[in-house]
Amino acid sequence: MSATDESLHLTATDLRMATFRLARRLRSVRAVDAMSDAQLAVLATLRMHGQRTITSLAERERVTAPSMTNMINGLEEQGYVIRTPDAEDRRRVQVDITESGTEIVAQTIRRRDELLADMLGELDFTEDELATLRAASALMRKVVDR
Repeated sequence: MSATDESLHLTATDLRMATFRLARRLRSVRAVDAMSDAQLAVLATLRMHGQRTITSLAERERVTAPSMTNMINGLEEQGYVIRTPDAEDRRRVQVDITESGTEIVAQTIRRRDELLADMLGELDFTEDELATLRAASALMRKVVDR
């Protein structure tokens, strides 16, 4: 049996509001306070998927190539990324994360996970409620990954 349109819309509204508030709370925690969410997202992409061109990073983050170039310039100045000539096309460059950049992403993830674990711990959830949250997380990933 399929969900009604009204049920889908109510669920979408509740889910949007809850995830927005949670994401905002988690985004407030990062390893480097001066780093923007966009810069951190680029580092996380490079850490997860490996080196990329500026164009592919811009497309992934939905910004213009010049905006991404400026962002990469800043990350490079801070030692979080390096540029290397593309092996197949010398006109292009590949951007890769440095060890320093990888550590920033790892520290930020750790801090955010700790914050969320603390938030969950303060609410004294039962094991069944935590299992429900994990199941909801899996369903949310299914929506996002489609």
